[in-house]
Amino acid sequence: MSTTNHTSLPSGLGPDVASPEWLNKADNEWQMTSAAMVGLQSVPGLVILYGSMVKKKWAVNSAFMALYAFAAVLLCWVLWAYEMSFGPRATPVVGRPDARGTAGSYLLGRNELGGYIPTAGYVFYQFAFAAITVILLGGSLLGRMNFYAWMMFVPLWTTLSYAVGAHAIWGRGFLTDRIIDYAGGYVVHLSSGVAGLTAAYWVGPRHRDDRQHFPPNNIINMLGGAGFLWMGWTGFNGGAPLAANKITSLAVLNTHVCTATSILVWLSLDVVVYLKSSVVGAVQGMMTGLVCITPAAGIVDTWAAIIMGILSGSIPWYTMMVLHKKSAFLQKVDDTLGVFHTHAVAGLLGGLLSGLLAKPDLLAMFYNRDHLGPGFFYGVINHEFNNGLRQMGFQVLGALFITVWNVVATTVICIAISKVVPLRMDEDGLEIGDDAAHGEEAYALWGDGERHPVPLRFRMTPKMPSFCTRSSMER
Repeated sequence: MSTTNHTSLPSGLGPDVASPEWLNKADNEWQMTSAAMVGLQSVPGLVILYGSMVKKKWAVNSAFMALYAFAAVLLCWVLWAYEMSFGPRATPVVGRPDARGTAGSYLLGRNELGGYIPTAGYVFYQFAFAAITVILLGGSLLGRMNFYAWMMFVPLWTTLSYAVGAHAIWGRGFLTDRIIDYAGGYVVHLSSGVAGLTAAYWVGPRHRDDRQHFPPNNIINMLGGAGFLWMGWTGFNGGAPLAANKITSLAVLNTHVCTATSILVWLSLDVVVYLKSSVVGAVQGMMTGLVCITPAAGIVDTWAAIIMGILSGSIPWYTMMVLHKKSAFLQKVDDTLGVFHTHAVAGLLGGLLSGLLAKPDLLAMFYNRDHLGPGFFYGVINHEFNNGLRQMGFQVLGALFITVWNVVATTVICIAISKVVPLRMDEDGLEIGDDAAHGEEAYALWGDGERHPVPLRFRMTPKMPSFCTRSSMER
């Protein structure tokens, strides 16, 4: 435990107040760094990625959806959703909300769920996970969802869906001591992919022309946003142990090894099948690699991470590029960025592979208990076949719970919102895009080579200060 010079403490505060015995400063510093890295994945990471990966006329709205969600989730999280996720157990699937989170000083105390860090740091770290989950979900809805419906959707889904999955698997729920989910293969990615597809079904498709032709408006910026995601995943998986220890180092290495392998496999399949490599394909392969390794990053050997990269670069590729085109249901549901494939399929794959490849000694180091696992592969080798098979059964059970809950909760939320405001913009707004939704455009030049007339009802914009340039609707 490191020591600190306390001479600068305010009058009346003793050394043990600001630096108590239970606080490990190195762990706390790494935890805050990890939280910042996960936050940067959303803002600016996904803000840039979404704003660049869509058609030019939807750049502002897509980026704004991510920015709004980040802010809205934070308030929901500190007011009630954190306690619902990690607070005292109220039911097998949800914790009991408690106003102490903002009214009291318990946040300065030691995190009860483990680690030598303050609760406040853990709250912020877990907020970054909650926020990115909702934003990833939003990738399925880009290019047509009514922004006001999105404003209602974010807090409702955070409360009724994400908090339930987090409590059931990570908090004090009925699956907490049974499921291997190192950093969110199920809680974050399977839930966002399933909920994204479900919400896309209820919101409806994009404008017909957008579904047929939806090129990225800025591929270089898209790569910049993707870079924030890839490098930010160092904190995503590296922060899960709540300490700067051996598991942390292994998790970071495995994360990048799996991701690099996945990219190369995805690109190889593109070249073999389509005779041309694709930048967008490389980003998709990066995403599936990051997602797949997440539930296993710190509890598998590096050779297993390579195997997971091979599978994450090939199985989601097949579901997206082949199976999707053969499925009438998947063709009907307009999942704008293919979140179902990159997150639900890759998250499920990672969760199942965790149950297969989790190493017993790493499980004991991370979870501090010996009744989880072993992975089925090690169960066979170590003559613990029944225990390995049992763990695979729990992995399947966890996947089923997250899938069913997200389908039901997301459906209820979408139907409820549709009674208040339309889930989807009208056809005129869909044809125009950002200008209709916000009265703003992403670029001064008209990148699509055409200019749509703006109906009168979209011209009612607030008076801008004199130093602002005229909006596109005034030109």
